[in-house]
Amino acid sequence: MSNPIGAPGDGLSRREFVKATSTAGILGLAGCASLGDSGTRPETNQPRTQNTGTPAQDLPTTSPPEVVNVDEQGNQVTIQSQPARHDVHPLETMGGPVELPQVWAFSADDGPPSVPGPILRTTEGEDMEVTLDLTDGQMPHTIHFHGVTKTWKNDGVPTTTGITVQPGEKHTYEIPANVPGTHLYHCHYQTHRHMEMGMYGILRVDPKGYEPADKEYFMTLRDWDSRLPRQFAGEDVTYDPRNRQPDIFTINGKSAPRTLHPEKGSPIIVKQGDSVRVHMVNAGYMSHPMHIHNHRFRVVEKDGAQIPDAAVHEQDVANIAPGQRQTLELDATVDPGIYLMHCHKVNHVMNGQTYPGGMLGGIVYESVMDTDIFADLMEYAGYEG
Repeated sequence: MSNPIGAPGDGLSRREFVKATSTAGILGLAGCASLGDSGTRPETNQPRTQNTGTPAQDLPTTSPPEVVNVDEQGNQVTIQSQPARHDVHPLETMGGPVELPQVWAFSADDGPPSVPGPILRTTEGEDMEVTLDLTDGQMPHTIHFHGVTKTWKNDGVPTTTGITVQPGEKHTYEIPANVPGTHLYHCHYQTHRHMEMGMYGILRVDPKGYEPADKEYFMTLRDWDSRLPRQFAGEDVTYDPRNRQPDIFTINGKSAPRTLHPEKGSPIIVKQGDSVRVHMVNAGYMSHPMHIHNHRFRVVEKDGAQIPDAAVHEQDVANIAPGQRQTLELDATVDPGIYLMHCHKVNHVMNGQTYPGGMLGGIVYESVMDTDIFADLMEYAGYEG
């Protein structure tokens, strides 16, 4: 498993990051500054408990998603699920704090729970055995994998396969790595609730002979109706799946400015001249037109399929539908700086009434990481060095 500085993928080591920022005076910043009006945490007189009666404050806190190289584990991985707290943006900067007091988080091989779940990476032809281990589970689940072609009984849909993994049980799915590309996996038991509670992740199947870019990152987009996580945490709210009211928008589970935190968030960190590949997945229920400032990119994969060269063109907005996956390629050849990457439905770039926030990340050139403006952004994001 790997979890470097920056977005999941090919970020810096912590030592490289500290070296690049050493003259900015970042060390020791506590994230106490504020832009705009601060939002408030929903408060009720109801005890924050999950459905099993465990106080929500006693739940583990999620970690950033890890990249699991399944090939290096003998083509086997074990997935668990557990309730956890999810700090979308725990500070009072830029409309925070924003939290989901209970989610249902995936973890891999006894690793930490995360939302999104672990990124499972394998190679074309290296078929996987994915064991859903609910020995200590509290509710039924399944895992459904998009993109790859598998046998009927491995589809992960309880109503059509007859297979539901119950608490106290294990079940192994045989998942062929026969469709190269970036795919989505998620729980397909009461899908409208279990995905809303955070049960989703990325499957990446590298084609044979894959040539990686200089920098390669994974991004999962998600719109949330926080009423359901709050309801399961014991708050006095009512959730209606037919009348969703999305109020939290995230990249890799975080809202800006936490998205820019080098360890808790997922900034895209590049050097001048790098080729950059971003695997972007929409695990939400709304479309998100993603715009990258000052760069022209090319969409080279869609739903796991390679786009023919004749159809590839430069653009700066890519609309990504629910369940859809797109791989973007760009060259880090513009004036080095800090550039936004965000949904262009501007109300998705807010925390409550505060702009900016929400579904907003950034591309950061290493050469500007020793500047005052980068230090300010790290303070808003809560990076303490």
